[in-house]
Amino acid sequence: MNTNYYPTDSLKNGTWFKLICGASFQHLPAIKTLALAYTLAGVDCLDVAADPAVITATKEGINLADLFKNEAQKRGFLVLGKPLLMVSFNDGEDPHFRKAQFDPNLCPPECDRPCENICPANAINHSGVIENRCYGCGRCVPICPLNLIYTRSYVSTPETIAPLILNQGIEAIEIHTQVGHETDFQRLWQKISPYTKYLKVLAISCQDDPKLLDYLHFLKDLILPLSCELVWQTDGRPMSGDIGRGTTKAAVNLAQKFINAKLPGAIQLAGGTNEHTVAKLKTMGIRNDIAGIAYGSYARSLLNPIIEQLESMNQPLEENPDLLWQAVTIISPLVKQIKL
Repeated sequence: MNTNYYPTDSLKNGTWFKLICGASFQHLPAIKTLALAYTLAGVDCLDVAADPAVITATKEGINLADLFKNEAQKRGFLVLGKPLLMVSFNDGEDPHFRKAQFDPNLCPPECDRPCENICPANAINHSGVIENRCYGCGRCVPICPLNLIYTRSYVSTPETIAPLILNQGIEAIEIHTQVGHETDFQRLWQKISPYTKYLKVLAISCQDDPKLLDYLHFLKDLILPLSCELVWQTDGRPMSGDIGRGTTKAAVNLAQKFINAKLPGAIQLAGGTNEHTVAKLKTMGIRNDIAGIAYGSYARSLLNPIIEQLESMNQPLEENPDLLWQAVTIISPLVKQIKL
């Protein structure tokens, strides 16, 4: 690994790559696999749930990458160094912080289970929703023919923030907010702001709205000055990057709004990002205005076949070198799009 590399250098160079594991995704073996493979591929940041068990699994994956760094370099992979570990919080209702639920006893035997077929996380079976796999995309809700599926949302507990930063060594946090949450954001910020001196990166994630620019300037005036890097995350079309080419349009169009706002800090795309995003930025002539891209559902979907194989063999990725290098080979082109 490059001993002179530090992840925030990528923000300044416009080559920042963040992997979003999901604020509600708690499937520990998959998270460890994603952390190991993407660290070897050259990721700058891993964004995970604010859950001590998830954080531990992510750290295990990051640390395991040290065992394979020399071989990774020989194979031509980026393997830059240890990525920043980011945890996400929300100031109110947000689709990233929810789980699907339903009572499987109410399902008719003849149902062809479209919910199970559409779930990108393999989080639904005949027993219902496998909670630690569900990351709240909501695709199962409208497709149920009997409207049996609903979602349960949760809001971050401010009291959990300090222990995660001070005891777990978290150096980056992200706050999910939206227009109209002025009071909620202020309440959460009062709890977070004393600990920002320990951070390397603070990210603010916001979706589109007609009053977005006014809200962004409200946030800027509230949180500045900061002693860490500030990242504005443009949450174009949440949790949809694996659906197809069209989803990246919302993320790129929203990025243009953030550029127009002329805010201090770095702009990073998310929400609908996939293998087409970099090309779309170049086509629109705004690639140089973007510090980086966060990839979530699309980036995770690339490794779903590997994760399923490992589960069927009951084997971790680090014990199967063939699958390990196959995994890094699969994801490296996505990382290199923004890096090279």
